Amino acid sequence: MLFIGLMSGTSADAIDAALVNLAGDDTEIIDYRQYPLEAGLQKSLRGINPSVSIEAVSELDGLLGRCFGQAALALLDANGTGADQVRAIGSHGQTILHLPWATPPRTLQIGDPNLIAGLTGITTIADFRRADMAVGGQGAPLAPAFHAWKFRSNRVNRVVLNIGGIANITILPCTPGEEVRGFDTGPGNTLMDTWIQQCMGRNYDEQGRWAAAGNIQQDLLKLMLSDPYFSAPPPKSTGKDDFNTAWIARCGDKIGSACRDEDIQATLLELTAASMAGAISTFSPATEEILVCGGGIHNTVLMRRLQS
Repeated sequence: MLFIGLMSGTSADAIDAALVNLAGDDTEIIDYRQYPLEAGLQKSLRGINPSVSIEAVSELDGLLGRCFGQAALALLDANGTGADQVRAIGSHGQTILHLPWATPPRTLQIGDPNLIAGLTGITTIADFRRADMAVGGQGAPLAPAFHAWKFRSNRVNRVVLNIGGIANITILPCTPGEEVRGFDTGPGNTLMDTWIQQCMGRNYDEQGRWAAAGNIQQDLLKLMLSDPYFSAPPPKSTGKDDFNTAWIARCGDKIGSACRDEDIQATLLELTAASMAGAISTFSPATEEILVCGGGIHNTVLMRRLQS
């Protein structure tokens, strides 16, 4: 049975589109492609803040919905697959607000699924985060259900670490009946991405080279790691509403000492590695295997720090 999955992450630079065949316990990835978002749209998405008008957000909702629909059509065309062969499309949407600790909790994703369904003629399922919040969940992460289905072992205790804009882990005990847990560990790529965008105009730090040119500022790192989010027990989730350039600036102001831009990048990379490793050692001390996925795997410096 064929399905299409659509996703745009925290970086808001491209749409990930996957055509998959799900048959029983088997998963076949038929094709996976990235469709870059136009530079102006990227800038608009990254610029969403509380002062942006409802009209502007509504316009972006429609523009992004069309982009998602066009990505699905392009994926079908590339594989010679008809829309009538696809059972459904799952579209996460672009998160523009995620406040699980608010009263009431709230989250918002844009990328109108009605437009996706209209453009493709395929049943489209969306609004996953708000559906989870409606029954008492955090709204994120959503991947643990799939991780448990695909990667749980009856021999070893596993953790799946997903390094996206925000990093999350899924704890997969090997003992039958023991609960699967998943939560956000904190920033993945988001702080490093936003810092290099602000300082150098680049979308991301390729392979962590800029961070490697800097020196970790231990006082700043200690202050950052003291953020209450890192020690809070799961369930928990977070996003760019919590970890952003304003957060970096607040931490820097408290330290007071001047740092080179690359030193801050090196410190942000170390923060990312330390918070992920700390979450695993604290909340899943019996872990025997770690499976790592997400865009962060391409940051070789980050992966080395995580391993060490």
